[in-house]
Amino acid sequence: MLDPDGRVAMVSGAARGIGRAVVLRLLDRGFAVSAGVRDLHDLPDSNQLFVHRYDAESPASAEAWAVATAERFGRIDAVVAAAGINPVARLLDADDTALDALWTVNVKGPKHLVRAAWPHLVASGNGRVAILSSLSGKRVANENMGYAASKFAAVALTHAIRREGWDHGIRATAICPGFVDTDMTAHVTRHPRAQMSRPEDVAALIETVLSLPAHAVVAELLINCRLEPTL
Repeated sequence: MLDPDGRVAMVSGAARGIGRAVVLRLLDRGFAVSAGVRDLHDLPDSNQLFVHRYDAESPASAEAWAVATAERFGRIDAVVAAAGINPVARLLDADDTALDALWTVNVKGPKHLVRAAWPHLVASGNGRVAILSSLSGKRVANENMGYAASKFAAVALTHAIRREGWDHGIRATAICPGFVDTDMTAHVTRHPRAQMSRPEDVAALIETVLSLPAHAVVAELLINCRLEPTL
């Protein structure tokens, strides 16, 4: 396992849900963390935590955050792209507004963030990337075609990062949970909330893949809280 002391991780979507849980987990394990947030947050006060505004819709925001993180900590060793949205975009919808937003935030957002951090990940020699996809990136189980398409693309993005970064020591993992008890699943009624995965448990798995050595890497991590036909 890689020693977390001195390692710096950027975490997007850090104000809530899985992103916030990842920030807390990494801080507890000895990482320095740069947390990207759009608005207010209740993250703890820590010398190991740097909070910066980040808008997943803006490539310039990703660049500015990466620059600020490198200035604050002197390095970037890992990126956790946890920012995401889930509006409904159906196959037969005439209006592509929701689909365009899904593609911008869930696919282009992580791509721009990794690109901004890339020189630092290369310099690290042990760069790690975790992209929050979903089990919706492995199968289509409901009418929200747009969300599933964006998460399938997030898995493809992860494999592209692995391919481009392999010789530089960069390893990437697509994190694919099912239902997680966050505000993004507040509308879900067909599965009991008490039986959903917890953000802290997903965060523990993400911390693990960030810490694995280059010769024992996980390409896709599928996390299920119920029996899945694909698992």
